[in-house]
Amino acid sequence: MSRRCLSRSLAAAAAVAVGLVLPVAGASASDDPRVGLAPGYLPGTSAAKNISLVDNDPRVAPFDAPPGNFGFVNSDLAFTGEHAVVGSFNGFQVYDISTPTNPVLESSFVCPGGQGDVSVYGDLLFMSVEETRGRIDCGSQGAPGTVNPDRFRGVRIFDISDLENPVQLPGVQTCRGSHTHTIVTDPDDPENVYVYNSGTSGVRSPLELAGCENAALTAGPVTSGNPTQWRIDVIKVPLAAPQTAAVVSQPRIFTDADTGAFNGLQNTLPGALHPSGTAYSPLPNTNTCHDVTAFPAKQLVAGACQGNGIILDTSDPVNPVRLDAVSDPNFSYWHSATWNNDGTKVIFTDEWGGGTSARCRSTDQPQWGANALFDLSASNELTFRSYDKMPAVQTVNENCVAHNMSIVPVPGRDIVVQAWYQGGLSVVDFSDTANPVEIAYFDRGPINQPFPIPDPTNPNRINLGGLWSTYWYNGQVYGSEIARGLDTFGLATSDWLSANELAAAREVSQTQFNAQHQEQVVWTPSFAVAGAYFDQAVRSGELVKGQRTSTAKLLETAKKQVDAGRVDAARSILLDAAAALPTTGDRGELRQALTDLANSLG
Repeated sequence: MSRRCLSRSLAAAAAVAVGLVLPVAGASASDDPRVGLAPGYLPGTSAAKNISLVDNDPRVAPFDAPPGNFGFVNSDLAFTGEHAVVGSFNGFQVYDISTPTNPVLESSFVCPGGQGDVSVYGDLLFMSVEETRGRIDCGSQGAPGTVNPDRFRGVRIFDISDLENPVQLPGVQTCRGSHTHTIVTDPDDPENVYVYNSGTSGVRSPLELAGCENAALTAGPVTSGNPTQWRIDVIKVPLAAPQTAAVVSQPRIFTDADTGAFNGLQNTLPGALHPSGTAYSPLPNTNTCHDVTAFPAKQLVAGACQGNGIILDTSDPVNPVRLDAVSDPNFSYWHSATWNNDGTKVIFTDEWGGGTSARCRSTDQPQWGANALFDLSASNELTFRSYDKMPAVQTVNENCVAHNMSIVPVPGRDIVVQAWYQGGLSVVDFSDTANPVEIAYFDRGPINQPFPIPDPTNPNRINLGGLWSTYWYNGQVYGSEIARGLDTFGLATSDWLSANELAAAREVSQTQFNAQHQEQVVWTPSFAVAGAYFDQAVRSGELVKGQRTSTAKLLETAKKQVDAGRVDAARSILLDAAAALPTTGDRGELRQALTDLANSLG
């Protein structure tokens, strides 16, 4: 990215900081049932709108422990076939979801090391390990000392061809361990898969892992040596021999192209204060990324990198190139990124407080610990459009801040379901990035175990818990609840989500899912898909009454013809209905859906 583009981004962020009026999602309503929920644990109290909790599977041994014990908390989720893999600081668990509304724990694999984020690709499972207690042999006895030959910090690799008996392969050690990782694929290289590793913790001694080099976080330009900071790790995994996976490059994606400084993006050093008057937490010094999310359809990656949001060109996955970067002093820690389905919008999240603090209080501004919504131009430049934050005020006893989300695949719309730790989940339509709208939510009261809330000795005590991530997979929303286990949710129809739209989303079938490897959804033409576009044209007001009635009748008649086996007649009816509509706007989308459906009938 050029210095000019960086200046543009910083200038825009500075304007936000000094009080420019920008669109923010609606403030909390005084009658919101999420406000003031009573403390509890299992089952606890809850409030919901347009989504319901249909199943909860509490943690069991050896993954159960009182809330707040980070040795045992659930972390991220991945899906393969009819199984959900739930990561944990203590290993991972596999749930059978062949009955989607009733997951059953099938197996557990103890392998401590935190934070245990997981991804799947074919018969391989990748797992992030950053803590010094992580061991090569997955033992629970820890790895004491500054230098320990038994220590493992990096990306574990498992053969999961038999999910009940995973086999650990050598994996890849890295200098800062692995906080998160992302699968990146290359359509021209089907024999390999790439893993972009983000390490956020301390740098290992070179006596433990050769090549590690710690450097001070400084405001001055860093241009010499080979410091472990200010880079990511690119791991190449040969699919025919995954045991030979290795780091093949360590691109310095934050470098200033003009000066050559490795630390070329925003560096907020100790002493700088967040607009709230508190210290940035975690410190956004942009010396690594927290999460990057691949969008293989465009060979792009959106990176949430401490003090910056960035866009990378990954057409050469070994040598990614930074295309744009943005910053915002309201953001304490750029945490994760999610694309819309056509790769023209990006939502970045801010994990202000690191996920362990109460950041959804009445005193917290809606642009702090929130989402920032951007449009992405054809030239891959980001333009800020609005902030969005879960609107219901939470208590001082609930860790709450923006966290992991995924797309709900409704054709013609951009919808996400997002976790907010003890703020629950929120379903948001961001089709208009300047005006995101919450359309569903679920929330529980604060966790009161193992101590009651309020604690007389510490009224601000937080018993850590809440939803780490909420992901849509083959018709259901699954949530990894830090303290309570695996949650399963069912979206409901409403004024904001029609039966056709929900049915069309549920027709999308995936064989694997990783939130940070965001595959583009292509909908198979169907009456539900056409009906979804019809409902959207009605909702927007584009279909006038007469046209609405005639189109609905033609759709109904065509469906009856198909049911009766008269496919040619149905095809003719659908093409006639399409021909009566213009080619632009919501009616144009409907016209295309009707045409696609007709052509799919032969």
